[in-house]
Amino acid sequence: MALDLLNVSIGGKALFTRAIVRRPGQNLADGLTTVDLGQPDVELARKQHTDYCEALERCGLQLFPLEVDEAFPDGAFVEDTAIVTREFALITNPGAASRRGETLAISEVLQTFYPELRMLSESATLDGGDVCEAGRHFFIGVSERTNELGASELTQLVQSFGYTSTVVDIRGVPGILHLKSGIAALSGGRLLVIDSLAQREEFRGWELLRVPTGEEYAANCIEVNESVLVPAGFPETEKIIRRLNFQTIALEMSEFQKMDGGLSCLSIRF
Repeated sequence: MALDLLNVSIGGKALFTRAIVRRPGQNLADGLTTVDLGQPDVELARKQHTDYCEALERCGLQLFPLEVDEAFPDGAFVEDTAIVTREFALITNPGAASRRGETLAISEVLQTFYPELRMLSESATLDGGDVCEAGRHFFIGVSERTNELGASELTQLVQSFGYTSTVVDIRGVPGILHLKSGIAALSGGRLLVIDSLAQREEFRGWELLRVPTGEEYAANCIEVNESVLVPAGFPETEKIIRRLNFQTIALEMSEFQKMDGGLSCLSIRF
């Protein structure tokens, strides 16, 4: 029997019970990327994706896998297509025009759980990778993919449900595509951040955990119920997280890193 996403919690903290995922297609290398780390090995990427899915299941999530769609080489990065909370689900307008069609399959799954799917206006762009939910607060990035109108419309939506929010303009911050390329929320009012974001006024009042130099990719980790999924190969960052009494699950992400992808990108968790 599936868990009820509206009622499951531990100590008042809501648990994730479901995740939407999509296996990478054969044309993964045709996707968008801003880094020069070489061509991804598709078979290795698929193995890494399988391991990722198994980790989500170990954390108690029921998976809803989408069919591979070769029309969308970036389709494995499902996070960018929707923002999902206990109260609402918003279908985004991804900032890259080539990705707009990815939202259809996501909508078909989410409408099973939400009587009404929220939508953005046509001119608003928003990638889920620019949205960091930290408890009842949202950090919303303005980036090359998320425009100011998209950030404004999401701000209005989350505030209508009693959340607070902060807009963070990351245009010009080197080395990150999305806000969550450089920040992750951990329970207890903590933010794991890269150095180039650590001094930002928007994060004042939060407990900041700085990612060690050279391990910036590890800033994209995800807390899933009682565990934190971290990319393998970044031991100092993992130590920081484990010292806070989190259980960590290290996963190889090399092939997705070549395509600007991180752990959060590969699922919509709700």
